[in-house]
Amino acid sequence: MERAAKISLETLTPEQVAKTIDHALLRPEMTIDEVIEGCRLCAKYQVASVCVKSCDVLIAAKQLQGTGVDVGTVIGFPHGNTSAKVKVFEALQAIDDGAVELDMVLNIAHLKSGLYDNVREEIKLIVDAAKERLPTCCIKVIFECSLLSDEEKVMACKLSEEAGADYVKTSTGFSTGGATIADLKLMRASTDPAKTKVKASGGIRSLDYLIECLQAGADRIGVSATAAIIDDMRARKAALD
Repeated sequence: MERAAKISLETLTPEQVAKTIDHALLRPEMTIDEVIEGCRLCAKYQVASVCVKSCDVLIAAKQLQGTGVDVGTVIGFPHGNTSAKVKVFEALQAIDDGAVELDMVLNIAHLKSGLYDNVREEIKLIVDAAKERLPTCCIKVIFECSLLSDEEKVMACKLSEEAGADYVKTSTGFSTGGATIADLKLMRASTDPAKTKVKASGGIRSLDYLIECLQAGADRIGVSATAAIIDDMRARKAALD
């Protein structure tokens, strides 16, 4: 409640909201020109990061060099079913290409099968390899909450934190559901805020819902509607003045 009381349209600035945003450029049909335009938008609005497909990391890193916007990518996306070794290779290649944030999909089937040691070890392998290559690399673990029970979400939080992940994340945006307030509250309650942050992603298209996600415990927000959200906030703040 204390956190919610401090986070509102009145207490936030457009710049603060922008720095909670990971701008997603992940649609499979997205062209190179669209990726470049998306990176330019990220620089204009000064978001925290852009999240691109691994094949676009080099392009994004070139476009955003010196802008203050970080480059992120996805690992094992969108289903999490590639082997741990492949995920490690993908992570290291992404770092070499210029990514400094990695959003990895955990092995959903293994989690649901109760293979908790396997899930923890896979996350740890990626975390350890990535941070050896780039100590400042930020690792986010995507759960795909719409496919999990509450008990499985809590376990995923526990395993991710034990493995040293920096964030737990609600969803890919490419499954049966996105970020819900209930899931964000559960994930925040199931992790240590001093160790693990929370990212909301999937279906967040308005300023009001973004603020709700922040109030529920999210630290980062994955969106594609960055311009609409920030422009709306600027207009509403101007109206308040």
